[in-house]
Amino acid sequence: MTLATTGRTLGGARFNRRQALKLAAAGGAGLALAGGLGRRSGVRAQDGGSRVTYWHHFTSETEMAGLDRVLASFAVDHPGIEVVPENIPNADFMAKFTSAALADGLPDTSMVTADRVRDMVAMDALTPIDARLAEWETRDAFPETAWSGAEVDGSTYGVPAFMFVNWLYYRRDWFEEAGIAAPPQTWQEFGDIARQLTDPAQGRYGFGLRGGDGGEGYLIDVIEAFGTPIVDEQGCAALDPAAATEALAFFAGLLTDDQAAPPSAPGDSYRQIMEAFRTGQTGMVLHHTGSLKEITDALGDKVMTAPIPAGPGGQVARVSPLYNGLAQPEDEDAAWAWLTHWGKVDTEIAFLEETGYFPPNTEASTDPRITETPIYAAATETLGFGSLPPAFAGYPGWSKQTVLPAFQEVLTGALTPEAAVERMVAGLADETGC
Repeated sequence: MTLATTGRTLGGARFNRRQALKLAAAGGAGLALAGGLGRRSGVRAQDGGSRVTYWHHFTSETEMAGLDRVLASFAVDHPGIEVVPENIPNADFMAKFTSAALADGLPDTSMVTADRVRDMVAMDALTPIDARLAEWETRDAFPETAWSGAEVDGSTYGVPAFMFVNWLYYRRDWFEEAGIAAPPQTWQEFGDIARQLTDPAQGRYGFGLRGGDGGEGYLIDVIEAFGTPIVDEQGCAALDPAAATEALAFFAGLLTDDQAAPPSAPGDSYRQIMEAFRTGQTGMVLHHTGSLKEITDALGDKVMTAPIPAGPGGQVARVSPLYNGLAQPEDEDAAWAWLTHWGKVDTEIAFLEETGYFPPNTEASTDPRITETPIYAAATETLGFGSLPPAFAGYPGWSKQTVLPAFQEVLTGALTPEAAVERMVAGLADETGC
């Protein structure tokens, strides 16, 4: 089926070829359309074997090293199949993918993220894999939460390749110096430790608070941990102002009241919090397993990990699987072999060793290469209670355009937690429409 005839819906509205063209134009994809993407990507190799093209948005040296190991092991297991990877920067990925869908030039296989899968399906640019999954012997080794991010209207469109698991990094040497026996299990303990580790005269702060881009996600997780959902089962606003205000006052107060975070926190994003932690300015930082390689290369055994602390309403930590899907394969058997190769324990652990990206296959959690490496224990524990990030209609706009600026104004003293939450509640109602 081509985009011109698709009748799929997205967010309750029909998504047709004209809308896809608008999406492509908005993403700057018009140039790609003019660049000859009309050729179907998957072709038979000249030697009679199969050739599988794979689009991905890996960029770092560690990611590319991990991909090289996956490619090398796949070549050993499947000598008759050649995989041709193509790197597309994440910021440009959907623009190029949309252009390729319109021009009938999709790759055989593609990286798929949970926040993009609905758009990809709406373009008829992914092939459902339910029939193949029913016959795949490894399917049940993955928890149901690992599949749900790739499901649309009851069909599955991706095989989990790896996942990001949110956790806490802490400086073990700082804890030992301060006589702190264990990492915090609750947010109250977290605040106590952050204050205890702080010594502004020495340029030390207990917590690398992320108030810049991306910080909204961690605040939302803390808000949920303080006992309030963001939306109900129908996707309508359900934020409790009292619980949200308590959470925001606590989290922002680590800077505004306790000075337990660097003064730069209102504008600090990923790079700033990582640099501060690596260079000995902060003693704790929240991130996910994807930064493990960078952190351990810099700090060695001075760093350890722990699960995200629990709040009065529960323990909230995100697990975010990333998938590989069938786009427009000429040889579906060969493409399926490539997708399922990522699900093997040896493949996932090899990728983990290069990147820190955690295996979604639960059989990997019992492998000695993981169980005998203490720094992985927090991720394994988190898999038992972690949840997918919020994915309701309107979430991206609300979190980025309402939650983040309100959070930053609280951090700078321009807004009270109560006023910020009022703005969040109103913005959530506007985004969800109920």
